[in-house]
Amino acid sequence: MNRREFLATSISGTILAKNDFNLPKKTMNTQISVFSKTLHWIADPQTLAQTVAELGFNGIDLTVRPDGHVLPEKVEKDLPKFVESAHLSGISVPMIVSNILQADTLSQKVIETAAKNQIAHYRMGWFRYDMEKAILSQVQLFAENARQLAIFNEKFEISGEYQNHGGSNLGASLWDIAPILSTIHSPYFGLQYDINHSMAESGANWETAFRLIHSHIKSIAIKDFKWSIQQGKLVKVACPLGEGIVDWKKYFQLLRKYQINVPITIHYEYELGGAENGSRTPKIDKKEILTAMQKDLLLLKSWLKEAEL
Repeated sequence: MNRREFLATSISGTILAKNDFNLPKKTMNTQISVFSKTLHWIADPQTLAQTVAELGFNGIDLTVRPDGHVLPEKVEKDLPKFVESAHLSGISVPMIVSNILQADTLSQKVIETAAKNQIAHYRMGWFRYDMEKAILSQVQLFAENARQLAIFNEKFEISGEYQNHGGSNLGASLWDIAPILSTIHSPYFGLQYDINHSMAESGANWETAFRLIHSHIKSIAIKDFKWSIQQGKLVKVACPLGEGIVDWKKYFQLLRKYQINVPITIHYEYELGGAENGSRTPKIDKKEILTAMQKDLLLLKSWLKEAEL
């Protein structure tokens, strides 16, 4: 039995036993969306919405960025089609994924259009550090852009959220973005917390960073990973939920403790014939992709139920 099977079959037993969660009663209404990058091979809004609904998701975390389901320059025309199709299928588009980093003209159009379509959250782009320049001056530049975005977001009552993506991106360690979040201190600007990247970047210290920024979390991304040694180098490898090293038990305890009631989006980054990278022509059977996606969703739902989230 592999780790994934062990986790799945132990839900009612010891791995996530209710006795391990000595926490307040459930106060959350968990809504789970799917990051639509894995479904770029479904271009039609109605087909996408119907597929997502049949898989069992509550919503679509829709890509509105270059090479996304909706191109930013066509957002006014195309975004409403996806929102309407979602509603007709009994789901919603509660959040979008963008490449927004500042309140320029095109970004403002995307934000305004999203808000007009009752979308309450958008994920921002990533700010990559230039290692040839002073780090702190770059942090200050991002902070000023973020402050202006927060002001614009408030105008339309929509939350802009920065993901703590790993690598040389600002926010990877969370310690550089924490003071920015605290200074802006706006309900319309916060963090899309990614436990996967946090554990990869901080290791055993991930919980410290989580406690530092927990009050600024506006949405959370779910995915798993493991480490592999390849040609003498440590490599991060994406994998299905339950097959990796993310400490889901501890993570769910913290979500309960701090009563973090925010939208959830599942990301699929492990091998799915290219669909994991947004391919519109994946190289494996489409049913295989959907089966893998649903398997992760059902496992997550069982974990959340047992953790009373």
